Amino acid sequence: MSFVTEFNHLKARGLAEVSLRAELASVRHSLTRSSQTLADFARLISPAGGKLLEELSRLSNQVTRQRFGKVIRLFAPLYLSNECVNNCSYCGFSRDNPILRVTLSIDEVLREARELAAQGFRNILLVAGEHPKFVSNGYLEECIRAVHQELPGVSLEVGPMEAKEYRAMVQSGAEGLVVYQETYDREIYSQMHTAGPKRNFDWRLETPERGYAAGFRRLGIGALYGLADWRYESICVAAHALYLLKHCWKAQVTISMPRLRPCAGKFQPLTTMTDRELVQLICAFRLLLPDVGIVLSTREPVALRDGLIPLGITMMSAGSHTEPGGYTGAGKEHIHQTVRGRIVELAEGSSEWAVPSGQQTSATGQFDIADDRSPSEVARQISKLGYEPVWKDWDAALTA
Repeated sequence: MSFVTEFNHLKARGLAEVSLRAELASVRHSLTRSSQTLADFARLISPAGGKLLEELSRLSNQVTRQRFGKVIRLFAPLYLSNECVNNCSYCGFSRDNPILRVTLSIDEVLREARELAAQGFRNILLVAGEHPKFVSNGYLEECIRAVHQELPGVSLEVGPMEAKEYRAMVQSGAEGLVVYQETYDREIYSQMHTAGPKRNFDWRLETPERGYAAGFRRLGIGALYGLADWRYESICVAAHALYLLKHCWKAQVTISMPRLRPCAGKFQPLTTMTDRELVQLICAFRLLLPDVGIVLSTREPVALRDGLIPLGITMMSAGSHTEPGGYTGAGKEHIHQTVRGRIVELAEGSSEWAVPSGQQTSATGQFDIADDRSPSEVARQISKLGYEPVWKDWDAALTA
């Protein structure tokens, strides 16, 4: 049985309603339980649970220190291409957005990887839009092999594939697969994805299982907050994580909670999640899933990121660029503009979402980041808070 089958029977709507009706006494009872259920989780993320945020934060801190110690694993995204055949209303790379696009050559990918290695990174997330012409299987395998020669930890965030295609990626040196469902609300998912293979909700939902069958040892999931109700999304993410822990038990599971950021297309969030609610959710995830990694990206502002470190976070990105070539300026010689998926002649000032002059490349980024500190600044702040920044947490020799 796949998670799609289990998801179809999941009473997530009912749990979300339970969450809204939860009373303080029931939340306190859930906090005292040694192991949490989905119903407990629903109560912890309820409005009543928000009234116990201080206690929730204290318990989350305790559990995190017991299971992970006081370390924060650092990584950086490396964007290979912003070409895409999907129309996703909330994404800067959406096919119909008139943006500046580029796909890096293998040599250019190596330049980017070596720059990140020089900054200290040993764990890299390779990111690309979904486009069969530019981002083919052979291209990705070459990128993985090239980057893996420079860096020990390589993960992927690319369009969903078959298990046999993923197997070739694993054999090339990839260890992790990240795939966000974006939204677990089928109706909103259909409204947001109007063209391209990403329209297939079930195919995307089963992706982590195909990745596990192919041999990935890290699986990352999450929802994009700002589309459907955040409590409903979170209950679905929690159920998905519990399923993967049971059925894909040889892999490490991570959860990310990205909130929508400004991007090309100027999409406006359909729902909101406050900073306080984000804190509450991170703590609730930690109590339900004590051994799951929780990832925090540069989408969030500096002060909030620093404040979240003791509350359950185990992995952070730093110094991120969301455009191909963002670290070295690689690829700027062959940038082109597309309008509704077609290449057009590049005009002066053709895209307001081009990176401003003076920066290293003018390819369009996927979204704006909020924390623009350098990796060394982030590492120093982690140390200042009494935690250890970890650039490399394993070596291939250990799993040979």
